[in-house]
Amino acid sequence: MDFNEFSLIYPSEEMRRRHDSGECMPDIDLFTLQELGLLELFNLKNRDLSEFFTTESEVMRYRMATFDDMLRCRELTEMLNRLVPVLNDIMELRRLEADSGDTTDYLSSITEIELYVSSVKVLHDGLTSVKNELKSPAFTALTELVTTLAESDYYRELNEKLSELTQRVREIKSVTIGVNLDAQLRPSSAGVLSINSESFKSGDVLDKILRLNFKNDNYTCIANLVPFGKKQSENQKMALSLAFNSAINDVYRSSLRSWKKIVQTYVLENTEFLLNLMPEFEFLVRGTNMLRALREKGCALAIPEIRPMEERAFAATELYNPCVALKIEDEIVPNDLIFDRDATIYVLSGPNRGGKSVITCAVGLAQVMMQLGMYVPAKSAVLSPVDGIYTHFPTGADDTIDKGRLGEECARLSEILDCVTANSLVLLDESLSSTGSYEASYIAAEVISGLAHIGCRCLFSTHLHELAAEIENLNRRSLAYGGVAIDTLVAGIKGEGKRSFKITRAKPDGKSYARDIAESYGLTYENIVKKLNQS
Repeated sequence: MDFNEFSLIYPSEEMRRRHDSGECMPDIDLFTLQELGLLELFNLKNRDLSEFFTTESEVMRYRMATFDDMLRCRELTEMLNRLVPVLNDIMELRRLEADSGDTTDYLSSITEIELYVSSVKVLHDGLTSVKNELKSPAFTALTELVTTLAESDYYRELNEKLSELTQRVREIKSVTIGVNLDAQLRPSSAGVLSINSESFKSGDVLDKILRLNFKNDNYTCIANLVPFGKKQSENQKMALSLAFNSAINDVYRSSLRSWKKIVQTYVLENTEFLLNLMPEFEFLVRGTNMLRALREKGCALAIPEIRPMEERAFAATELYNPCVALKIEDEIVPNDLIFDRDATIYVLSGPNRGGKSVITCAVGLAQVMMQLGMYVPAKSAVLSPVDGIYTHFPTGADDTIDKGRLGEECARLSEILDCVTANSLVLLDESLSSTGSYEASYIAAEVISGLAHIGCRCLFSTHLHELAAEIENLNRRSLAYGGVAIDTLVAGIKGEGKRSFKITRAKPDGKSYARDIAESYGLTYENIVKKLNQS
């Protein structure tokens, strides 16, 4: 395999090209990830997380095997964490060269090769230490590539050449500078006379002058040419440093020509291979950190069974919201959820703070994690990829009756309907809460009927109990025109207003919720009368 075609997250160069062309990328943007809460736990510096989504099952399985190795072998994460700073130094060195326009700097060239050799050593040592534990095609192939590279004659010769040239630099302890003077003893020209392996030393200046013994000791300084003291400006220091580097490069120019040839024909290509993998390294490390945190907290993680997109499968047992799981100390309450022919669209109702928003996000997070190639937050899962995820969640202003806000909500819902296909997932959380229940229920019923006609999977979490009560009527209209089935889910309570956070497939009973809440606050008619009689 060619180094430049290797990837830890794509099984072939062809699949990477298809992804880069946008052919296999679903419509899942950063706004959606923000609403689902994923970016709080899993965000990237070098790329947008949305760029890593795929609809190809082969890519997902390839990545899951890669994550499996990283979860089992903590050394892989540690290796990549050591490698990334070295690669960052190479990128910064190249940036400085590009900014200065000087690509013939001898010292910079040696530094870049040292960094490259260091990066190969980090990879080789790290992969060799866990070689027998690796199972994924990605890390197995990377181990073979790095081993071939690190044990090649060319790489060995490169190390020897590097050692020789760096030794020459390290041996430099001082330079002897000659300065020609004009008739008025003003400097007219200057240059390096020799490069020395000994440092110059201070001497008794008066003694040297009296004895006029200048030529007997070439390493004793009788006066500082440029004092590196407090009074010297940064520009003065920089001027001397630039002059020195220029002189060193002139001295080693012949070596530099052959050295740069090695860099251009060999090292640059192989360094590029590693630099190109940096976004993948970050993606894998941050994803692994998230999965490991969940596992260490005792949360289940499932390798999903990936079904074809056209099957529109979604069946999860003991599904939970990973973002909530990592925030709370209490034990998380999992739920089972399945989209099938009997229910492709759900209307989820129940009491406030009963877990409706949490399970709505959990559905979306399970889908996005699978399409990133990660494990799914559930005990088991059977999922099909989706071509897009579209969310409509409340903002802070959605709790008030505001016709302007209602217009914004309707515009957003209209945009979603323009994008959705039968292979999409739509998540609506308390949509249309900015208006009265009558208007909201009417608009919501029209939107749900439209989504049912499209045939997409949808979970609509709502406070609109009137809407849930109209499901039979909506189904009659939907099924008559070839649409998919709509059903209801209920967020449960234990009694006395206590939430169970269990989601069940049942018909809602808005009155029972209202009575339980009223009883918990002593607001039933009986309690009110009792208080009045006691007063």
